[in-house]
Amino acid sequence: MSINKVMEKGIKGWSDEDKPREKLLSKGKAALSNTEILAILLRSGTKSFTAVDVARDLLFAADNNLSVLARMTVAELTKFPGIGETKALTIIAALELGMRKRAHEIPVNKDIRSSQDAFELLYPQAADCPYEQFWVLYLNKANRRISVHCVSEGGLDSTVVDPKRVYKIALEENAANIILCHNHPSGRLFPSDSDIRITEKIKKSGEFLDIKVLDHLIVGDEKYYSFADEGKL
Repeated sequence: MSINKVMEKGIKGWSDEDKPREKLLSKGKAALSNTEILAILLRSGTKSFTAVDVARDLLFAADNNLSVLARMTVAELTKFPGIGETKALTIIAALELGMRKRAHEIPVNKDIRSSQDAFELLYPQAADCPYEQFWVLYLNKANRRISVHCVSEGGLDSTVVDPKRVYKIALEENAANIILCHNHPSGRLFPSDSDIRITEKIKKSGEFLDIKVLDHLIVGDEKYYSFADEGKL
Protein backbone atom coordinates (compact mmCIF):
# COMPACT_ATOMS: atom_id res chain seq x y z
CA MET A 1 0.00 0.00 0.00
CA SER A 2 1.37 3.46 -0.92
CA ILE A 3 2.19 6.05 1.72
CA ASN A 4 -0.53 8.29 0.31
CA LYS A 5 -3.11 5.55 0.77
CA VAL A 6 -2.02 5.01 4.37
CA MET A 7 -2.32 8.74 5.04
CA GLU A 8 -5.76 8.81 3.45
CA LYS A 9 -6.96 6.11 5.82
CA GLY A 10 -5.78 8.11 8.84
CA ILE A 11 -7.01 7.01 12.26
CA LYS A 12 -9.90 5.13 10.63
CA GLY A 13 -7.37 2.61 9.38
CA TRP A 14 -5.98 1.93 12.84
CA SER A 15 -6.97 -1.04 14.94
CA ASP A 16 -9.74 -0.26 17.44
CA GLU A 17 -7.40 -0.62 20.41
CA ASP A 18 -5.23 2.19 19.03
CA LYS A 19 -8.01 4.64 18.19
CA PRO A 20 -8.30 7.23 20.99
CA ARG A 21 -12.12 7.22 21.19
CA GLU A 22 -12.43 3.44 21.05
CA LYS A 23 -9.60 3.10 23.57
CA LEU A 24 -11.44 5.44 25.92
CA LEU A 25 -14.60 3.34 25.64
CA SER A 26 -12.87 -0.01 26.10
CA LYS A 27 -10.09 0.79 28.57
CA GLY A 28 -11.21 3.97 30.33
CA LYS A 29 -9.81 7.48 30.56
CA ALA A 30 -6.75 6.52 32.61
CA ALA A 31 -5.43 4.45 29.69
CA LEU A 32 -5.17 7.49 27.43
CA SER A 33 -2.06 9.60 27.01
CA ASN A 34 -2.28 13.40 26.98
CA THR A 35 -1.78 13.25 23.23
CA GLU A 36 -4.73 10.89 22.78
CA ILE A 37 -7.01 13.00 25.00
CA LEU A 38 -6.09 16.11 23.04
CA ALA A 39 -6.72 14.24 19.78
CA ILE A 40 -10.25 13.43 20.94
CA LEU A 41 -10.84 17.14 21.57
CA LEU A 42 -9.49 18.00 18.11
CA ARG A 43 -11.71 15.30 16.49
CA SER A 44 -9.90 15.52 13.14
CA GLY A 45 -6.53 16.32 11.66
CA THR A 46 -5.52 17.53 8.21
CA LYS A 47 -5.21 15.84 4.82
CA SER A 48 -1.65 14.87 5.67
CA PHE A 49 -1.76 14.35 9.44
CA THR A 50 -4.09 12.61 11.87
CA ALA A 51 -5.56 14.31 14.93
CA VAL A 52 -2.99 12.42 16.99
CA ASP A 53 -0.18 13.89 14.88
CA VAL A 54 -1.56 17.41 15.34
CA ALA A 55 -1.98 16.84 19.07
CA ARG A 56 1.57 15.50 19.37
CA ASP A 57 3.02 18.53 17.58
CA LEU A 58 1.03 20.90 19.77
CA LEU A 59 2.18 19.25 23.00
CA PHE A 60 5.77 19.21 21.77
CA ALA A 61 5.58 22.96 21.20
CA ALA A 62 4.31 23.32 24.77
CA ASP A 63 7.25 21.24 26.11
CA ASN A 64 4.72 18.47 26.91
CA ASN A 65 3.50 20.71 29.74
CA LEU A 66 -0.26 21.20 30.06
CA SER A 67 0.27 24.36 32.11
CA VAL A 68 2.20 25.88 29.21
CA LEU A 69 -0.50 24.74 26.79
CA ALA A 70 -3.19 26.31 28.98
CA ARG A 71 -1.49 29.69 28.70
CA MET A 72 -1.63 29.69 24.90
CA THR A 73 -4.07 32.11 23.30
CA VAL A 74 -6.44 31.47 20.41
CA ALA A 75 -4.05 33.36 18.13
CA GLU A 76 -1.12 31.16 19.18
CA LEU A 77 -3.06 27.91 18.85
CA THR A 78 -4.43 28.67 15.41
CA LYS A 79 -0.89 29.02 14.05
CA PHE A 80 -0.66 25.22 14.12
CA PRO A 81 -1.81 23.39 10.96
CA GLY A 82 -5.14 21.69 11.56
CA ILE A 83 -6.24 23.98 14.40
CA GLY A 84 -8.84 26.61 13.61
CA GLU A 85 -10.65 28.92 15.98
CA THR A 86 -13.24 26.32 16.99
CA LYS A 87 -10.59 23.74 17.93
CA ALA A 88 -8.53 26.37 19.73
CA LEU A 89 -11.54 27.40 21.82
CA THR A 90 -12.30 23.74 22.57
CA ILE A 91 -8.78 23.21 23.92
CA ILE A 92 -8.89 26.38 26.04
CA ALA A 93 -12.33 25.53 27.43
CA ALA A 94 -11.35 21.93 28.26
CA LEU A 95 -8.22 22.98 30.16
CA GLU A 96 -10.14 25.68 32.04
CA LEU A 97 -12.83 23.16 32.99
CA GLY A 98 -10.16 20.85 34.38
CA MET A 99 -8.70 23.69 36.45
CA ARG A 100 -12.14 24.59 37.82
CA LYS A 101 -12.74 20.97 38.75
CA ARG A 102 -9.48 21.03 40.68
CA ALA A 103 -10.59 24.16 42.54
CA HIS A 104 -13.96 22.66 43.49
CA GLU A 105 -12.32 19.56 44.94
CA ILE A 106 -11.01 21.66 47.84
CA PRO A 107 -13.52 21.80 50.74
CA VAL A 108 -14.81 25.31 51.41
CA ASN A 109 -14.27 24.95 55.15
CA LYS A 110 -10.77 23.50 54.88
CA ASP A 111 -8.33 24.91 57.43
CA ILE A 112 -5.22 26.41 55.83
CA ARG A 113 -2.37 25.02 57.94
CA SER A 114 0.55 25.01 55.54
CA SER A 115 1.93 26.56 52.38
CA GLN A 116 0.84 23.43 50.51
CA ASP A 117 -2.76 23.93 51.66
CA ALA A 118 -2.67 27.52 50.42
CA PHE A 119 -1.05 26.51 47.14
CA GLU A 120 -3.72 23.91 46.39
CA LEU A 121 -6.41 26.52 46.93
CA LEU A 122 -4.77 29.39 45.07
CA TYR A 123 -3.10 27.59 42.15
CA PRO A 124 -6.28 27.16 40.07
CA GLN A 125 -6.86 30.90 40.34
CA ALA A 126 -3.46 32.14 39.24
CA ALA A 127 -1.74 29.34 37.36
CA ASP A 128 -2.54 29.73 33.67
CA CYS A 129 -2.62 33.50 33.19
CA PRO A 130 -0.03 34.70 30.61
CA TYR A 131 0.54 37.90 32.60
CA GLU A 132 1.12 38.55 36.30
CA GLN A 133 -1.82 38.69 38.66
CA PHE A 134 -1.81 39.32 42.40
CA TRP A 135 -4.29 37.42 44.55
CA VAL A 136 -5.17 37.57 48.24
CA LEU A 137 -6.67 34.73 50.27
CA TYR A 138 -8.71 36.13 53.16
CA LEU A 139 -9.01 33.93 56.26
CA ASN A 140 -10.91 34.04 59.54
CA LYS A 141 -9.33 33.48 62.96
CA ALA A 142 -9.47 29.71 62.45
CA ASN A 143 -7.57 30.13 59.14
CA ARG A 144 -10.57 29.05 57.10
CA ARG A 145 -11.19 30.64 53.73
CA ILE A 146 -13.50 33.63 53.62
CA SER A 147 -12.78 34.58 50.03
CA VAL A 148 -10.14 34.95 47.32
CA HIS A 149 -9.71 38.20 45.40
CA CYS A 150 -7.55 39.30 42.50
CA VAL A 151 -6.34 42.73 43.57
CA SER A 152 -4.01 43.56 40.69
CA GLU A 153 -3.21 42.63 37.09
CA GLY A 154 0.02 43.57 35.37
CA GLY A 155 2.32 42.73 32.50
CA LEU A 156 4.47 39.75 31.64
CA ASP A 157 6.85 40.19 34.54
CA SER A 158 5.38 42.63 37.07
CA THR A 159 2.22 43.96 38.68
CA VAL A 160 1.55 46.90 40.99
CA VAL A 161 -0.31 46.18 44.23
CA ASP A 162 -1.99 48.83 46.39
CA PRO A 163 -2.02 47.77 50.08
CA LYS A 164 -5.06 50.00 50.64
CA ARG A 165 -7.12 47.79 48.33
CA VAL A 166 -5.81 44.64 50.01
CA TYR A 167 -6.90 45.83 53.45
CA LYS A 168 -10.13 47.50 52.33
CA ILE A 169 -11.40 44.06 51.34
CA ALA A 170 -9.98 42.54 54.54
CA LEU A 171 -11.91 45.01 56.70
CA GLU A 172 -15.11 44.55 54.70
CA GLU A 173 -14.92 40.77 55.17
CA ASN A 174 -13.69 40.79 58.78
CA ALA A 175 -10.56 38.85 57.87
CA ALA A 176 -8.09 38.05 60.64
CA ASN A 177 -5.26 36.76 58.43
CA ILE A 178 -4.32 36.92 54.77
CA ILE A 179 -2.10 35.00 52.36
CA LEU A 180 -0.65 36.78 49.35
CA CYS A 181 -0.09 35.09 46.01
CA HIS A 182 1.08 36.05 42.56
CA ASN A 183 2.11 34.10 39.50
CA HIS A 184 5.30 34.20 37.46
CA PRO A 185 4.32 33.31 33.85
CA SER A 186 7.97 32.56 33.11
CA GLY A 187 7.88 29.67 35.60
CA ARG A 188 10.84 31.15 37.50
CA LEU A 189 9.78 31.10 41.14
CA PHE A 190 12.52 32.99 42.95
CA PRO A 191 11.22 36.36 44.26
CA SER A 192 12.43 39.61 42.73
CA ASP A 193 13.50 42.62 44.79
CA SER A 194 10.11 44.23 44.11
CA ASP A 195 8.34 41.05 45.32
CA ILE A 196 10.25 41.26 48.59
CA ARG A 197 9.53 44.99 48.99
CA ILE A 198 5.79 44.72 48.39
CA THR A 199 5.55 41.77 50.76
CA GLU A 200 7.20 43.80 53.53
CA LYS A 201 5.05 46.83 52.75
CA ILE A 202 1.78 44.87 52.94
CA LYS A 203 2.95 43.07 56.07
CA LYS A 204 3.77 46.33 57.89
CA SER A 205 0.47 47.90 56.81
CA GLY A 206 -1.40 44.96 58.31
CA GLU A 207 0.31 45.30 61.67
CA PHE A 208 -1.55 48.55 62.34
CA LEU A 209 -4.87 46.79 61.63
CA ASP A 210 -3.98 43.61 63.53
CA ILE A 211 -4.30 41.58 60.32
CA LYS A 212 -1.43 39.17 59.85
CA VAL A 213 0.21 38.20 56.57
CA LEU A 214 0.76 34.46 56.98
CA ASP A 215 2.55 33.83 53.70
CA HIS A 216 3.24 35.02 50.19
CA LEU A 217 3.29 32.39 47.44
CA ILE A 218 4.79 32.71 43.99
CA VAL A 219 3.25 30.08 41.71
CA GLY A 220 4.04 28.65 38.29
CA ASP A 221 4.03 25.32 36.46
CA GLU A 222 2.61 23.24 39.34
CA LYS A 223 5.24 24.55 41.77
CA TYR A 224 5.48 27.37 44.27
CA TYR A 225 7.81 29.44 46.40
CA SER A 226 6.72 30.22 49.97
CA PHE A 227 8.05 33.29 51.75
CA ALA A 228 7.08 31.75 55.09
CA ASP A 229 8.80 28.43 54.41
CA GLU A 230 11.95 30.25 53.30
CA GLY A 231 11.99 32.50 56.38
CA LYS A 232 11.25 35.67 54.39
CA LEU A 233 8.37 36.85 56.60
